[in-house]
Amino acid sequence: MPTNIVIRTLSYYFKSRGLTDEGEMSGIRTFVQYLRLSQYSMLDPQDLTPCASPPFDHEKADVILRSSDNIDFRVFKLFLSLASSFFETLFDLPQPSVGMSTDMEIKDGLPVIPVSEDSNTLDPLLRFCYPCTLADDPVFENFRDVVNVLEAAKKYSLDTIERMVCKSLFNPKILETNSLRCFAIACRTHMQGECVLAARYTLQEPLVPVWFEEIELITSTELFALLTYHRKCATAAQALKDDLSWIRAEYPHRSAVPWMFASSSHCRCEQSTSGRYPIYGETVAQWWEAFMDATFLDLRDKPCAETIRQNVEKTIQTVRQCNCGHCSASAPGGMRDFGVLFVRKVEELISVIELELRF
Repeated sequence: MPTNIVIRTLSYYFKSRGLTDEGEMSGIRTFVQYLRLSQYSMLDPQDLTPCASPPFDHEKADVILRSSDNIDFRVFKLFLSLASSFFETLFDLPQPSVGMSTDMEIKDGLPVIPVSEDSNTLDPLLRFCYPCTLADDPVFENFRDVVNVLEAAKKYSLDTIERMVCKSLFNPKILETNSLRCFAIACRTHMQGECVLAARYTLQEPLVPVWFEEIELITSTELFALLTYHRKCATAAQALKDDLSWIRAEYPHRSAVPWMFASSSHCRCEQSTSGRYPIYGETVAQWWEAFMDATFLDLRDKPCAETIRQNVEKTIQTVRQCNCGHCSASAPGGMRDFGVLFVRKVEELISVIELELRF
């Protein structure tokens, strides 16, 4: 009989006999404490394996998963079986009972199944399997934990969990600030669609990125494919500089973009002398030429919409500082509209570039 049951039985027995004297009760407490201590000296060391935090310490659980760092997760087969065909098949196998000759460990009458994942991976994985009323969705503290959970989800056929993690990770808010890290995770877990998505967001980073921890998760082939994709996108964007027909197609007449020229009698801005951007057979304003030069140069390193938007706002500030009443009034609105067109054309060219990476 388990010692804890013996302890409760003795306590009930003595109390039922009316042993309320303080001395007698003190002796009972000493005896009970002795039983509590002695139970640990007689237990197998494995029985001292600590339990995980709630809800994975439930006394009515029907199986124990033991992590690689020796933490016992008392779980319910039903929840895991509903979430994973792997666990459903595993639990359908004949389970050993107490007293049977078997290599499987039994603890508290429950079979113990060792798994290769550590507790930091197993805890969030199991929380995804449990109903939301019993366990909150996990919060990942670092990207490496995400990798481990995704790999475990694939291993145990937890397709729904894999999709949930991807949905929470590969969203615009996270991709805009952690595109390279997301790309590395997608590569490590062989998620083709997420690789392509993350690669598109990496265009906001320089062609030669700064070091990031998750770079160790990807191979040289995968990194080369990303750099090649980046370079091809940058090259594609430069085509707009060589052929300005996209501007004339949007603005058929000069009158649609008067702010682009410094020919008005009311304009104090300088005209271009290089003739690099001949539109409508006229010379454009020097500040607009400088905008185009700077933007195409920056697009070589970061071929993305944000590069264009940032340069538009910088140019507007430059124009306002020139103290030209004509351009200061008309250029901001005109430049922002032109920036929308510029972004659309760059994204059209980039959209046909493929990431040459397959798993």
